[in-house]
This record gives sequence, C-alpha cells and structure tokens, in this order.
Amino acid sequence: MIIEMTTQVRVQDIKEGQMWYQTLFTREPDFIPHEGFAEWEIISGCWLQVAEGTPSEDSGPLRLGVTDLEGERERLVRELNIDQFEIYSREEVPVKWGTFTDPWGNRLGFFEHLNKTEEEELIKAIVGN
Repeated sequence: MIIEMTTQVRVQDIKEGQMWYQTLFTREPDFIPHEGFAEWEIISGCWLQVAEGTPSEDSGPLRLGVTDLEGERERLVRELNIDQFEIYSREEVPVKWGTFTDPWGNRLGFFEHLNKTEEEELIKAIVGN
C-alpha cells in the first residue's frame, strides 16, 4: 500500500533554488534535513524535494492542481519572471493546464479542473471536510 509520495528536482545553487521555490509555494520549506536540501509538503503526504545538484534533462513536468490557473500564471509572471506559460485545453480533457520551467530547466506546471463541483469535492476529500 502506498501512503506517501516524494519527487525531487535539482538546482545548481540551493540558496537560489530555495528562494525560488519559496516564492512559487508562497511559504518557507516544511523541512530542511541537511545542507543542500529543502522539502515542501504540497498536500498531505505529497512532498517536493529541492536538492543541490545537476538538474535532470527532459524530466517532468510535475504539474500541481490549482483553483485559479490564470491567477497563478499572472503571479508567476510577476514574481518569478516566468515568460513561457501558455494555457491549454482540449474538449475531451477535464482540466486546462500550463507548463513552465524553473531557472534550472526543471519542467513544472499547473492544472485547473473545469468542473468546479468536482473540484470542490476533491478539495473536501483532501482537507477532510
């Protein structure tokens, strides 16, 4: 039985990387176990590890669900100078999405559920209400 998940991105400079991801998540890391490493629990049991090292090519994207894709895109353009963040949708896909990269080439993205009733039920299930 799987009970948690972690994924890792690598950055060449951990201080710059930590600051960039702090801005992305609008908060400090949840756990810094040692030098060169920081972790955020994105939702319960799902962790993103940022480690100092050589970024991997052609990995990802790691896409995170948000409730306001356009608002998050505007924030990232303003606060992190993201310049390539187009939003896509397809009739047969129940979400719209966009992909961008961090300064180290790690591919990330956001997606938003189109059916807001389903989205509200998902949020209730996650937060336990």
